[in-house]
Amino acid sequence: MGVAENETKGALVLSSGGLDSTTVMAIAGSQGFRIYSLSFRYGQRHAVELDAARRVAQALGAVAHRVVDIDLAGLGGSALTGHMDVPKTDRVPAPEDSIPVTYVPARNTIFLSYALAWAEVLDICDIFIGVNSIDYSGYPDCRPEYIEAFEHMANLATRMGVEEGRQVRIRVPLIHMTKAQIIEKGIALGVDYGLTHSCYDPAPDGRACGRCDSCLIRKQGFVKAGRVDPITYKE
Repeated sequence: MGVAENETKGALVLSSGGLDSTTVMAIAGSQGFRIYSLSFRYGQRHAVELDAARRVAQALGAVAHRVVDIDLAGLGGSALTGHMDVPKTDRVPAPEDSIPVTYVPARNTIFLSYALAWAEVLDICDIFIGVNSIDYSGYPDCRPEYIEAFEHMANLATRMGVEEGRQVRIRVPLIHMTKAQIIEKGIALGVDYGLTHSCYDPAPDGRACGRCDSCLIRKQGFVKAGRVDPITYKE
């Protein structure tokens, strides 16, 4: 499907203000979609990412950017929303390692459900999310089989899928890309990664810690891409 075919179509993009979701938004824009950006304030300790999401939505020309409040911190179960420490290390995690404590239970399922609801209101069939199954922390809701299952459910659970016979598509353009490939794709599309935020445990001034899983994966991606990461790290 080319740019011309998408000129009058909207796409809903889940945005954390991070590297992956920003690249996905740029991809959707390059395909001619009108962008609707959706972010969440869910009790995450790295809520500074919402400032990045706002910057990204503005820079990439989103028609609208909405932030939804959800209290996942009240449920706990994650170092990102509870009182557990965010692990710091010098080793980039491997996906085959055990699921880390930074996993937020059912987060992508909750986020995609909200995205599906707003997409129905906006009459949008295309939902973009920046999940990746190669250079990632091993979260179970970033795998291709999870996305396929959610898309199947979405077409059983919506008016546009059941009554109107329109296919809801969960678009995951980064699912099989390395972090270096994602960075190269974004740079080719003119993405300014200096606008983004990836850290799980930033300093009070917003600087990235440099040693959490997300920072390490990001830094390794820029090194492998032969590019300079434009953000500032605490360590």
